[in-house]
Amino acid sequence: MTDAPAEQGRQTAWTLPEDLEAVRTALIEWYADDHRSFPWRETDDAYEILVSEVMSQQTQLGRVVEAWEAFLERWPTTADLAAADRSAVVGFWTSHSLGYNNRAKYLHEAAQQVEAEYDGEFPETPDELEELMGVGPYTANAVSSFAFNAGDAVVDTNVKRVVYRAFDIPDDDDAFETAANRLMPDGRSRVWNNAIMELGGVACEKTPRCDEAGCPWREWCHAYQTGDFTAPDVPTQPSFEGSRRQFRGRVIRLLDEHDEMELDTLGHRIRVDYAPDGEHGREWLRGLLSDLSDDGLVQVEKRSDRTIVRLR
Repeated sequence: MTDAPAEQGRQTAWTLPEDLEAVRTALIEWYADDHRSFPWRETDDAYEILVSEVMSQQTQLGRVVEAWEAFLERWPTTADLAAADRSAVVGFWTSHSLGYNNRAKYLHEAAQQVEAEYDGEFPETPDELEELMGVGPYTANAVSSFAFNAGDAVVDTNVKRVVYRAFDIPDDDDAFETAANRLMPDGRSRVWNNAIMELGGVACEKTPRCDEAGCPWREWCHAYQTGDFTAPDVPTQPSFEGSRRQFRGRVIRLLDEHDEMELDTLGHRIRVDYAPDGEHGREWLRGLLSDLSDDGLVQVEKRSDRTIVRLR
């Protein structure tokens, strides 16, 4: 075994197999033989990959395909997206139930950055990609990996589950990062990151399917040998029903359907218990609209004795 830190105990000491080349080859060949087909896996276009990564942050991959294809049909290049009206982009995002609407806003702004600051050519390294609006370390590394084959190991929930079970890596972000990068073969971030995420998505799920999915790491896997398939806890999302996020989405959908709406009319349309002076009345709605305004999504205008709301 190799790569063992000096400390002892599951939470500090961990090792990787000595025959790492065999481990790497087994996974890459397993992935090459059969894997789920997603259209963004068939492209190295950084813009198309960025769109898929942003859409996938809150949406199951199966549902992303239709939205991704429709989005790229409407705005096929960064230049097209940069020139688009932001309200149209946000309206698309909402109509396809793609999660937080500010991600659409940031994607629109990132396209404008690429056009204005990079002459329409995407930067290639994770550090450079992080300069784009709304692009954090994970997304930057994913785009660098899948578009330019120039990233580090991607470490998402699936990858953590895989390395935790397979190599007895402690539930520690630094350990996951270190192990994932040591496992990845040099210069092969594109295929490797796709392969290890696929392993976590179809074989090493919360309920593992080792034999059914033909997991290529069974001969090295600590969990397979011991029968201990515990894994790091996965944070649960707060309930969507009745949340501010749900009502923000309703506001955006209604304003996308109407040029503008009066404050109380909007309130009555987004919740049945709206009462102007009640607990969920004008004060509550103004707070919701203030958040959306801060995100650059809506505009609130006072007209004599009426308050009008519209998308920016």
